[in-house]
Amino acid sequence: MSGSSPFKMRLVHLDLKGAPPKVSYLAEVFPLFHALGANGLLIEYEDMFPYEGHLRLLRAQHAYSPSEIKEILHLATLNELEVVPLVQTFGHMEFVLKHEALAHLREVAFFPNTLNPHEAESLALVGAMIDQVMELHPGARWLHVGCDEVYYLGEGEASRQWLQQEQNTKARLCLSHVKAVASYVLARHPATKPLVWDDMLRDIPEDQLSASGVPQLVEPMLWDYTADLDVHGKALLMEKYRKCGFQQLWAASAFKGATGVSQALTPIEHHLRNQMQWLQVAAHGPADTLQGIVLTGWQRYDHFSVLCELLPVGIPSLAVCLQSLLQGGFAEDVKARVENFLGIPSLEITGFTSEGAASFPGSDILALVTQVGLHLRSSVDEMLHRDRYVTGWFSSYHRRRKFVHPVMIQHIQPQALR
Repeated sequence: MSGSSPFKMRLVHLDLKGAPPKVSYLAEVFPLFHALGANGLLIEYEDMFPYEGHLRLLRAQHAYSPSEIKEILHLATLNELEVVPLVQTFGHMEFVLKHEALAHLREVAFFPNTLNPHEAESLALVGAMIDQVMELHPGARWLHVGCDEVYYLGEGEASRQWLQQEQNTKARLCLSHVKAVASYVLARHPATKPLVWDDMLRDIPEDQLSASGVPQLVEPMLWDYTADLDVHGKALLMEKYRKCGFQQLWAASAFKGATGVSQALTPIEHHLRNQMQWLQVAAHGPADTLQGIVLTGWQRYDHFSVLCELLPVGIPSLAVCLQSLLQGGFAEDVKARVENFLGIPSLEITGFTSEGAASFPGSDILALVTQVGLHLRSSVDEMLHRDRYVTGWFSSYHRRRKFVHPVMIQHIQPQALR
């Protein structure tokens, strides 16, 4: 089914740190993922994983149960979707380090995003997280250990003292932690290869990367979600990584969640262009340079941010992106195939509205979000800020205190109900 795609593996990213789907919805949508050309899932559990014991505090109140995790994996197997779990182990640790009991492991005391790499307890913590996740994912060929956007690394007190020593650098500090985590994974789970996001590695000189030992331990995932990514620059970066000793490389594009922190509707054209650029990147390197591609679908920019596009809202974009990667482009026949998969009479690529109702799982959610985003929100804003009765007698001050002049209700209510 791979068509002319240069990507042997095509993984759909499920970001569960916001609006995580019910298992019943995944049962509906996994067959569609498979039909569209996906053959794997990158599941970023964050606080939706059912951590036990001393890690139980990491669980969200509505976290999946162990039996639900097993059901998700069973559904994935039924639909020929290989699961790669993702556990953050360095940056984006807010869901862990926000807890008072673990706050002492922060790199910078005031910021809960980055783990202190100097503390032995830090490695023990992420090791315990990894072991619990792997226990429910026996036989996983890959484990993604994150390590992206490690903000404020080197700014903690322990790091400042360490960096004062000759030859110590932030790059060396980063590589030492990545190496420690990867070594732990391989020692405890020798059949599982660690994956890492590549952004913290990009600017590290070739000789330092080579000497670190990291290239023999992990497979980097080059990510870029822009519509005009630098194809030549990515080709050079891949060449650098291969020279450093990385045996396998991965790409990561986006099908949603990458164009605005509070984006409600998915700009399909942007994400289509992103896939087309990645196809060009793959064409610039030797065959099989890229092991596969992950189509990321971010649900929040981080643990504390608002939601961006819901998964059902992003399904048409995912369909366009997967089929484009599978077929090597987005010609009219590919568009027709996508419309058939989604049950959409005419799919709009450049705007947010498509002609006719769709019939894919979750299409009713897309219809509602479109109605709110394109129509209801503007009319409500108009009324709240322009109507003299609302601004004068039902302002935010009045609404907070829940009082209004009864006479004014007869002026406000008819407009509110239109």
